[in-house]
Amino acid sequence: MPVRSPAPGDLEPIEQASRDEITALQVQRLRATLRRAYDNVPHYRQSFEAQGVHPDDLKTLADLAKFPFTVKKDLRDNYPFGMFAVPREQVARIHASSGTTGKPTVVGYTLKDIDTWADLVARSIRAAGGRPGDIVHVAYGYGLFTGGLGAHYGAERAGCTVIPMSGGQTEKQVQLIQDLKPDLIMVTPSYMQVIIEQFLRQGLDPRESSLKVGIFGAEPWTEAMRREIESKAGMDAVDIYGLSEVMGPGVASECIESKDGPVVWEDHFYPEIIHPETGEVLPDGEEGELVFTSLTKEALPIIRYRTRDLTRLLPPTSRSFRRMGKIVGRSDDMLIIRGVNVFPTQIEEIVLAHDKLSGQYQIRVGREGHLDSVEIDCEIQALSTGIADSEREEIAQWVQQRIKTLVGISTRVLVKPPESIERTLTGKARRVVDQRSK
Repeated sequence: MPVRSPAPGDLEPIEQASRDEITALQVQRLRATLRRAYDNVPHYRQSFEAQGVHPDDLKTLADLAKFPFTVKKDLRDNYPFGMFAVPREQVARIHASSGTTGKPTVVGYTLKDIDTWADLVARSIRAAGGRPGDIVHVAYGYGLFTGGLGAHYGAERAGCTVIPMSGGQTEKQVQLIQDLKPDLIMVTPSYMQVIIEQFLRQGLDPRESSLKVGIFGAEPWTEAMRREIESKAGMDAVDIYGLSEVMGPGVASECIESKDGPVVWEDHFYPEIIHPETGEVLPDGEEGELVFTSLTKEALPIIRYRTRDLTRLLPPTSRSFRRMGKIVGRSDDMLIIRGVNVFPTQIEEIVLAHDKLSGQYQIRVGREGHLDSVEIDCEIQALSTGIADSEREEIAQWVQQRIKTLVGISTRVLVKPPESIERTLTGKARRVVDQRSK
């Protein structure tokens, strides 16, 4: 598959800077961010003082470990505008998380924040191979979710033509891809699977579409899903990372020439990996929970935000900044089944390893007496509809045995007909249904 590698002129000087230059910039910006938070956000002043630290205590990057973490509850406790470091009148835009439990987390942006965000998404699109004049089909949801507008402004900043399709209306998604011939698509990987299915349903070969690159984010996805999308759609699949509390999409993004993990844009975000239980900062290369401190945000500076995403920091390759490993799961999405830690991505890898199964699956967790029970629903691919019930049972047994061997839990696996599992039309797939507390 051809890869569009960057010419030297496509990179900003900071993307090729030395480690010493990057560190010096980070220390300078970190001091300013800590001071902004302390002076303008009562929550941070109180939490710093409770921890016995002051912005002036930061002399080196290692000193950041002295400062307290920020968690999602802090944003909810200060709902809606209590975490803002500027008067509300200076906030140009509001976004918010989905708020599946309790109040949503509200985030704000000054005009300069929006400008910075657009620059970083544009940088991410260039890293993915996008160039001025390319057509970008945006199928992330628009609205309070940061995905749609974040991708939109970044694509425009990159000099691209934007199709602001948003999510849903899958038949229309395919029609516009066929008619307008976009070069890139920005969408969740699980919804890309749905779009591919719609191509096949219409008798079209997705590999023959105009799409050359998919920029996928907003949910964890595996190397197995990358391989499946690339083979079925005939495109390069790259990973973009972000979350609304830190900025939105564009905190980190993969480079198409290496596809070896999202590059953290370290001139704007300082990453740490911590032990999820003790909070201890771990060295690069060790797996733990990802923590971010913003370095340039005005409206909502965020200090040591615990993302709950589990990954590790890796050395630079295509750029001078460090990379993130693939998100292996979230500490708050981890299932504990009879004492075994289970992540949905582990199940995904196994399901995608069978050539008769689609990439759709759902994990249903219940309780039988005093013991946990797990049912895995998966489905055969549309092109495999003619298989007999006996073969479907053989596939189920194969998946069940692989899960037992590789993950260490006993499950019941059901292999269902095509399109029998709930699809995501506007956002992230619902991979887990945990009914133990009901």
